[in-house]
Amino acid sequence: MTLARSLPDNATEWWIFLGTFVLYVLGRWFFAWQRARREGDSHPMRTAFAEEDDPAASHAAMVGAFRYYRQFFGFVGSIVAVVLVATLTEGWLRYALLWIIVPLLVIALSYLDFRQSLKARSEA
Repeated sequence: MTLARSLPDNATEWWIFLGTFVLYVLGRWFFAWQRARREGDSHPMRTAFAEEDDPAASHAAMVGAFRYYRQFFGFVGSIVAVVLVATLTEGWLRYALLWIIVPLLVIALSYLDFRQSLKARSEA
C-alpha cells in the first residue's frame, strides 16, 4: 500500500481543502441571497443565512446528495475533468488550469445542490 494517499502533510494542502469547502458554502449563500433579492425580500442577506437553519432545507441538503442523476453526473464529471487536467498537463499549465477549473466546478456543484434543496423545499 505504498501508493495509498494519506492526509495532507503540509498546511498548503489543508488550506486548499478548506478553501474548496468555503467556496462551496459561499456559493450556496450567494445563490440564496440572489433568489431572495429577486423575490423582493427586504433583507436578502438575513434570508440567505436563515435558509441554512430551515429544517426542510437542511434535510434536503443532507439527503439530496446523489439522489438525482444531475448531481451524480455533475460530481463524476467534475472528478473526471480534474483528473484529466492533472494527468495530461504538467508544469505551470497544470496549475493554471486547475486554479480556473476547480473553482468553476465547485460553484457549479453548489448551484446543483442549491437547486435541489430549492426544489425539495417547494415540494414540502
